[in-house]
Amino acid sequence: MVDYYFIGMLYEGIVLLIALPVVIKSLINYIKVRNELSLLLFLILLSYTCSIFFSWVSKVLNAFSNIDYIIYENIPDPNTLESWILLRIADFRITYFFITVAIFFSYFFKGKIFEKEIKKINKYTIQGFTLFNLIFALFIFQKENLLFDALTFFFVFVFMIVVYLPFLLSSIKAYKSTDHPRFRKSFLSLSIMSFSYISVLLCLLVDRIYILLGHFGFTIFYFLTWVFVIIGIISTYYGYLKLNIN
Repeated sequence: MVDYYFIGMLYEGIVLLIALPVVIKSLINYIKVRNELSLLLFLILLSYTCSIFFSWVSKVLNAFSNIDYIIYENIPDPNTLESWILLRIADFRITYFFITVAIFFSYFFKGKIFEKEIKKINKYTIQGFTLFNLIFALFIFQKENLLFDALTFFFVFVFMIVVYLPFLLSSIKAYKSTDHPRFRKSFLSLSIMSFSYISVLLCLLVDRIYILLGHFGFTIFYFLTWVFVIIGIISTYYGYLKLNIN
């Protein structure tokens, strides 16, 4: 029998190895220039890379841990501190936690790039929705409760659309309105970034629908998810770099 978790572990390990150098370069860039935009860039890339890491750990747990309450659906949660942490890793709650953090920083990244003052009500709304998503991902949890899992995904998906769809539209508008080659490349990269991050959850959504219909999972959409993550990470860094704001 094919061990899909082992395949997923190898695949996400490769994705992680591709992402790490970009995160390190963004950290070096921040140490060099020390401005708010470079800090936001680093925090976004770090958060997405942490989401990849904990998704990878979930595959390791399923493939090698032999922890019965993770592997078998009918074995209840022993309600220990260890199970609290491991179940949230295995059920991708920690992954969704870091995706939410990345989206939060992306909102302010957009404001800095387009030099728009963020209204207080918008700022507080984003902060409130972020806090809600983080609390829901970590604490509204019950082993094998598909409703709570679906709601966690839904809230993160809505947050992704709320932040990245305007980012995509603003980037396209900026791309069309400038003739400067470097800035056009930057805004094109940021457009690709926004589209890629939205596509991440769209692919996960389709993968989940297949699972609900009886498929084991690990469809082509699962593999596309991480392709879009890498495209998003690289285009985020490249878009910032071409702006040359130091």
